[in-house]
Amino acid sequence: MIILGYESSCDETGVALVCTERGLLSHALHSQVKMHQEYGGVVPELASRDHIQRVLPLTAETLAAAGMQLADVDAVAYTAGPGLAGALLVGASVAQSIAWSLGRPAIPVHHLEGHLLSPLLANPTPAFPFVALLVSGGHTQLMRVDGVGRYALLGETLDDAAGEAFDKSAKLMGLGYPGGPALSKLAEQGDPTVYDLPRPMLHSGDLDFSFSGLKTAVLTRMKSFDVNGGAAFETAKANLAAATEAAIVDVLAAKSLKAMKQTGLKRLVVAGGVGANRHLRQHLETEMARRGGEVFFPPLSLCTDNGAMIAFAAAQRVNAGLVDLSTSSHAFTVRPRWGLHDI
Repeated sequence: MIILGYESSCDETGVALVCTERGLLSHALHSQVKMHQEYGGVVPELASRDHIQRVLPLTAETLAAAGMQLADVDAVAYTAGPGLAGALLVGASVAQSIAWSLGRPAIPVHHLEGHLLSPLLANPTPAFPFVALLVSGGHTQLMRVDGVGRYALLGETLDDAAGEAFDKSAKLMGLGYPGGPALSKLAEQGDPTVYDLPRPMLHSGDLDFSFSGLKTAVLTRMKSFDVNGGAAFETAKANLAAATEAAIVDVLAAKSLKAMKQTGLKRLVVAGGVGANRHLRQHLETEMARRGGEVFFPPLSLCTDNGAMIAFAAAQRVNAGLVDLSTSSHAFTVRPRWGLHDI
């Protein structure tokens, strides 16, 4: 079965073709980063308009790369939420229109489930059950995953997510958008031991997270710097970036390892944009190997939002018998706020 998938929840337009038997066939992605850099963050209206311009050319590119026509598609999947309402509506309306025109079913997909299952596109592939650290945008969660559609929440952020901590701290340091990658790049030039930043909820005894206090600590430290200090100011800022990254990584790793101990599982999966962070990957790989476990990440190209994870999640749900392909109605809605436990 061939599934055409669309992702348009925020500032990436993604299209992909996945076969339920053969896996990923092709995918194309356009990032709006350059457009939003001027504004220091995502402008929802501009994001929606850009999705409209990109989605059909990317569809043609994806089909051509796989040597297929629209008529070869058996179902069309799309991100139904969570995300920006206008952006979601672009992908949803295009997907539903194509499905209707072909007389094929349309499959709404939860954005976070796409991230959660994306490491299954890697080689080697993790087997169920596993613990998943989901660090995508405004979400930081630990989940026990016993199979497709079988998710149990172990812990989540109580305020800012890890990605928000990266982005907000980067903004306080005057770095560009997107903040997370900019902060990590600057951190490579710094010493993480110069500034002792808090590790919020590190010893809370549960698996929840909180990063708002870290952002406040970064703000306080930045106010103490002499902005006219020239090279000394730049060095201090690099050291602060390194300390910030280290604090976030320490908390994410500690909570993940605690979840492994509590569940007794030996496989950890890390998914979402923060999963591309080099220090987080190295830390978890070292610690899991020391404990006789394994850690899995999606390919770097699939850490950000993409159509491949949406088409693949739909394929996994089809294979698991969780999708009714006989449904003929093409009425649809999107869910800007949608908890993973509600699917």
